Amino acid sequence: MLALNNVSLRRGVKLVLDGASVVLQPGEKVGLVGRNGAGKSSLFSLLTHRLQSDAGDVAMPPRWRIGEVAQEMPETDQGATEFVLEGDTRLMEAQAQLVQAELDDDGHAMAEAHHAISDAGGFEARPRAQAMLLGLGFKTSELDSPVNSFSGGWRMRLQLARALMCPADLMLLDEPTNHLDLDALVWLEAWLKRFEGTMIVISHDREFLDAITNVTLHLDATKLTRYTGNYTAFEEMRAERMMQAQANFAKQQERMAHLQKFIDRFKAKASKAKQAQSRVKALARMEKLGPVLTSADFQFEFREPLSLPNPMLAFSMMACGYRADDGSETRIIDGINRSVLAGQRIGILGANGQGKSTLVKTIVGDLPLLAGEVTEGKGLSIGYFAQQELDVLSLDDGALMHMIRLARDKGPAGREQELRDFLGSFRFVGEMVSQPVGTLSGGEKARLVLAMLVWQRPNLLLMDEPTNHLDLTTREALSMALNEFEGTVMLVSHDRALLREVCDEFWLVTAGGVQPFDGDLDDYQKWLLEQSREAAREQSKGDKKRKRDAVAPAPAPAPVAAPSVAAATGGHDRKTGAAQRQQRSDELKPLRKELNAVDNRLGVLMSDRDAAEAALAAPTLTPAQRAEQGKRLKQIGDEIETLEARWLELSTRVDALAAQPAG
Repeated sequence: MLALNNVSLRRGVKLVLDGASVVLQPGEKVGLVGRNGAGKSSLFSLLTHRLQSDAGDVAMPPRWRIGEVAQEMPETDQGATEFVLEGDTRLMEAQAQLVQAELDDDGHAMAEAHHAISDAGGFEARPRAQAMLLGLGFKTSELDSPVNSFSGGWRMRLQLARALMCPADLMLLDEPTNHLDLDALVWLEAWLKRFEGTMIVISHDREFLDAITNVTLHLDATKLTRYTGNYTAFEEMRAERMMQAQANFAKQQERMAHLQKFIDRFKAKASKAKQAQSRVKALARMEKLGPVLTSADFQFEFREPLSLPNPMLAFSMMACGYRADDGSETRIIDGINRSVLAGQRIGILGANGQGKSTLVKTIVGDLPLLAGEVTEGKGLSIGYFAQQELDVLSLDDGALMHMIRLARDKGPAGREQELRDFLGSFRFVGEMVSQPVGTLSGGEKARLVLAMLVWQRPNLLLMDEPTNHLDLTTREALSMALNEFEGTVMLVSHDRALLREVCDEFWLVTAGGVQPFDGDLDDYQKWLLEQSREAAREQSKGDKKRKRDAVAPAPAPAPVAAPSVAAATGGHDRKTGAAQRQQRSDELKPLRKELNAVDNRLGVLMSDRDAAEAALAAPTLTPAQRAEQGKRLKQIGDEIETLEARWLELSTRVDALAAQPAG
């Protein structure tokens, strides 16, 4: 088990943990929650020994392997699959053991190393790594692409896949969903549900936490409090505890007031002095309960738009994509004919790579329109929240300087004090308005971007993954603000709670087009699953056809008609020719029989391989079952390879015999 006993931890002058204690049992799935800056990531650093506690101790089994997502951006030309494979530390250790044994020419050590590789699942490791990459949204053509060829968000997906490859006893995941689309998030949920080790995950996605956790740790005011249940259960139990604590505080205040009143009334009377002194001691001994103090919930609202054109936008045969410097075009979406009306709440859905962000960037003008027309309503004012918006903030300037530039360059204009007051409503107060943005947390940067968005007073909000760096409180505030917004909302997000609470209709970006999706998010998840299964079936069919094409023999040349011996000799030696034909037939018969048997067996094995590959991709497999399926798949592959060689050998002999003259 994992136990923290009276642990205290400081980061600089800040006290992160003060006498914190908690016990986690093996196999528990734990959600670690708390406000941004509470110290959740510091607790992870403590568990991985990057930080040492100032007091108390952390106890866990010494043999436990810890898996976590590295936060640095990988820089390597290594292929994606090989990069992910290296996350299997047990397999890497076994392979290093084999290399050393071969260098030492130690046969016994080689045997032990091969056994260790087998125990580590070396035979099915590569298919397992590639299944993870496909589940996280990579294409089949990208499985061996260099890591450096991917963008930052995709490299972080590679880091996540690499962490999941680790045969971890303790898995630490810090915001694992930040760079995922909804389809990849659904896959990750299914994978984590099957994970058999202990897991602690930091996330601000309530539906994700509800789906995968059965314990919640709340880090608040330097203390850790354990709650049994997922995030929703935690909220309910914490609310009850807070109500009970508030009631106890009120009762104690009433009792203390009664004691103080008695003391004040009788302390001067000799006859009551003893009783009064007793009350003084009782009051001093009483453990003071603190009032229930909670940080004020963050709230904000979008200002009323100056106008509401209707329609806001109209697309006619619109084509979106990329235009290279040489003028060549790559179209991602084509033939879009749709309108965006005042007051609509549109959620934009679509599997990874289908063009959701491309559509949004084209609407706001970040990408050129490749074809068709976009008609804007009179007075249209677009407020755009991009995934990369936090990256383009000026790290050396403070929040106030950002607002001053925004008011000057884009408007509406505002005095400095007005801008200071406005920033205060987004929790930027005092000297914090001048603090360099580079020193702010991700959540604080996201609040600044939201503040800049609100100031512009848009009537159409285009938001591409706005919740990546928002804590749960700020996400809830955003949801409320969007619901009260009088304009139009177009939203791309993997936060299902936000999509459910805000959007009342969905557009589906798929197969190079945009169409309405008739259903809710549950229907969409079912659609994603069916699409994934269909893609797997098509890939399996393609692999099977390519394999058969590879082993099919070239057409045998038509045998040259041999001169008739009977005609040449006037019928002489007919018996000899008949005997030779019979002999050739006798030789061909067992060969053809074996060839037919091999061909039939290959057909069965091809079907078995398709079934094994489909089973290996099933999200419900346990690691043990997945390993067993991997071994089965290798056995089938080895037998297919042997039989194909035999098939070619037999085919060659049959063709040669069939082409021989009869006499």
